[in-house]
Order: sequence, then structure tokens, then C-alpha cells
Amino acid sequence: MQATFGRVRPASKVLRLHGTIARDLGIAITSGHYQPGDLLVGEVASSVKLEVSRTAYREAVRILAAKGLVESKPKVGTKISPRSKWNLLDPDVLAWSFEGKPDLELLESLFELRDIVESGAAAMAAKRRTPAHLDAMRDALERMAHHTLATEAGRQSDQDFHRWLLEATGNPYIISLATGVQAAVNTTTVFKQRDRPLPRDPVPDHMAVFEAVADGNPARAAREMSTLIRLALEDTPVPQHTKR
Repeated sequence: MQATFGRVRPASKVLRLHGTIARDLGIAITSGHYQPGDLLVGEVASSVKLEVSRTAYREAVRILAAKGLVESKPKVGTKISPRSKWNLLDPDVLAWSFEGKPDLELLESLFELRDIVESGAAAMAAKRRTPAHLDAMRDALERMAHHTLATEAGRQSDQDFHRWLLEATGNPYIISLATGVQAAVNTTTVFKQRDRPLPRDPVPDHMAVFEAVADGNPARAAREMSTLIRLALEDTPVPQHTKR
């Protein structure tokens, strides 16, 4: 058991607590509440203010530091890092960035990255895919159509489709981007549906990519993937154009 300023919290609860603290601070940082160069209040003062143990607060800061959001130095404190140092494709950082309304520059940059990576990957997959890759992509599409992107199962199927597309390239460096791509796909899909249903069914766009890959047509696969990503951006509510 661990004492926390007059309270007693089970160790497992403390473990969950530092994740909650990290999430709240992460949202405050990515939303611009804290600016690069700002100092977080000291460990003792922060833990008292939040009514948590210093251990839980310290662990939360370590999570943020591992994701590049903050940097802690002796005799200086914990400082918010510039966005250039953030691990922007980390699933948590992506989710925190889209918790509010991300600035337009960040949103467009994310889709631009997807276009560069996934369109090229689609072309490569059209040359290298195996029957097993095609079966996995087809299965993901069928599940996506059945469940729809309004459900967690449907969104997982969507992520699976994009992961298997990267797997089909056979390039270990491209495959290593799968976690970031999946996080980007899921985060933007959830964001698009926050205040309204999806304006159209995205399954046909994915099917067009699949058919081009299955047909072994690299140019068409790249073109269809680029179109899919462009339409996905058009479906996304446009936030205010703010820059940090």
C-alpha cells in the first residue's frame, strides 16, 4: 500500500493514476495550454495540487518525457519541449492532439505523411503481395464493411487493412511504420465522427486500393491510395488554422 497525502491507494490504483495524470498533462501540452519552453510546476507543488503522490506524478512526467513532450533537468525543472521533438506518431500523442481540435497545419501534415508513405507502400505491395497478404486484406475489408467505422470492431478492421498493406511491401522499415499509420487512421476516424456520422461509406475507396494491389498494378494502387487519403481528408471537419 502507498500513502498519498492522507489517502491510501492500492499499488495497482497508483499505476493507473500516473497514466491518467500523463493523459491530462499531455492534452494540456498538445492543445497549446502549455507552450514550448514553459516550465511545469514543481513535483511537490503539482502532486499536492492534484492530490496524488509524488511517485505517481513523477511517473507521469517520465511517460511524457519518453514521448518527447517534456524534458527534465536538475536545477531547471520540467520544461515543455518544442513540437519538433514530440513523437507525433505515438498513439497516445496522436490521441491527445485530437482530443480537442488540432490546428489545420497539423491535420494537413498528418494526411500528407500518410499519402507519402501509404501511396508508395501500395505501389510496392502490388509488386510483392502474396496470396496470404491478399487474404488478410480481403478479410479486413469484409469485417470493415460488416461492422462499419461507427464501431470499434469496424475501426480495428480498417487499421488491420492498412497494416496488412504495409506488411505486403516486405520492407521491414516500412512495416515498422505500421503502428504509427494505424494510430493515425484510428485517431482521425474517431475525430471525424465526434460530432456527426461519416458523410459517406469509405469501403469502396479501400476496395479500389485492394483490387489494384491484387491485380499487380503499382501505378493504379498508388493512385487509388492517394485518392482514398485525399477523400478522407475532405471528410474531416476543418479546425481553426492556428499555429504554434
